[in-house]
Amino acid sequence: MTAVNARQTTAQENLDDLLATHRTELMGFCYRMLGAGSEAEDAVQETLVRAWSARDSFEGRSAVRSWLFKIAHNVCVDMLRSPQRRARPMELGPSTPVSEAALGPPRTEDTFVQPIADERVINTNGDPADVAVARDSIRLAFVAALQYLPPQQRASLILCEVLRWKASEVAELLELSVAAVNSSLQRARATMASARGEPLDSTLDSGHQTLIRQYVDAFESYDIERLVHLLRNDVVLSMPPFDLWMVGPDNLAGWFLGEGIVCKDGRLLPINVNGTAGFGNYHRVADGVWEPFAIQVIEVSGGKIIGHNNFLYPGMFADFGLPDRIEAP
Repeated sequence: MTAVNARQTTAQENLDDLLATHRTELMGFCYRMLGAGSEAEDAVQETLVRAWSARDSFEGRSAVRSWLFKIAHNVCVDMLRSPQRRARPMELGPSTPVSEAALGPPRTEDTFVQPIADERVINTNGDPADVAVARDSIRLAFVAALQYLPPQQRASLILCEVLRWKASEVAELLELSVAAVNSSLQRARATMASARGEPLDSTLDSGHQTLIRQYVDAFESYDIERLVHLLRNDVVLSMPPFDLWMVGPDNLAGWFLGEGIVCKDGRLLPINVNGTAGFGNYHRVADGVWEPFAIQVIEVSGGKIIGHNNFLYPGMFADFGLPDRIEAP
C-alpha cells in the first residue's frame, strides 16, 4: 500500500468513526425531517458520502457535530423537494364506519409517516428523564405534525427544541440570523400546538405495563370483548398502506370480527417503537408457523388505548430485529 493510499484509508476510518459517534443522533434528526426510517437511513449514508467528498474542506473551523449536521440538513432539504408530504391516514380523509369499511387499493409507501425502532433514533440508555423527553419527540403524531412545517422551520424546531441547540448554533448551520431562527421557531410552535396530538402515558408506568399485558392476552386469545374494555371511546384504528381508518370500540370490534378476522390466532412480539409500546404482529400460516404481517404501534393515554396503528409492511420486521418467522417448539 502506498503512503497516499494509507493516508486515505486512515482518513476514511477516522471519518467512519466520527459518523458512528453521531449516527443515532443524525438518524433521529433525519427521521424527524423526513418521516420514514428508510429515507433517514439513505440521508445518513448520503451524509457520509458528502462528508468524505468534502473532507479536505473541513479544517476544524467548526465542531465535527455541527459540520455533519449541516451536511445532513442539506441532504434532507434535497430529499424534501418532492411536493408529497408524508401523513397519517387520519389526515387524508374522514373516518369510515365499519359497515362501510373497505380497504381499497394500497397507497404508495411514500404517502405515510413510517414507524421506527426507538434505539435507531434516540439514546435509550441515558437518564430516564432524558429518554422520556426523547421518546416524546418521535411519537407518530409529533413526526406527522413536523411534516406540516417548511424545511427551515422543521429544522429549527428539531435542532432547538429536541436536540437543544442554541439559536446561535442553528443560525450558523442554516446560514440565517438569530432573529430569523427565532422567527422560524415562533411560527413552527404555533403550527405544532394544534397538530402534535395529546401526551401519551409513559411506557415505564406500571399501569401502562399492566394494560399492555392485558392487551397481548386479549389479542392473542382473540377475545374481542375483553379487548374492547381496554379501548378509549375515541380510539383510532389505522392500517397503512391503506387510507382506511375507524374510530371507536364498536367499529374496531366489528372490524376484527369481520374482515380483520385474519388476525385471529396471531402472535405478538414486543418492540419499542416511536416512543411507545409496539409489536411485531405475526399471522398464522400453518400449524405452529407464524409469519410477519404488521408492525403495531399501540398508543395509550389515561390508562386506555387511544391508537391501534397497524403498518402492514412485513419487510420492515428486519429493521426492528424481529425474526422472519415464528415456529412453535
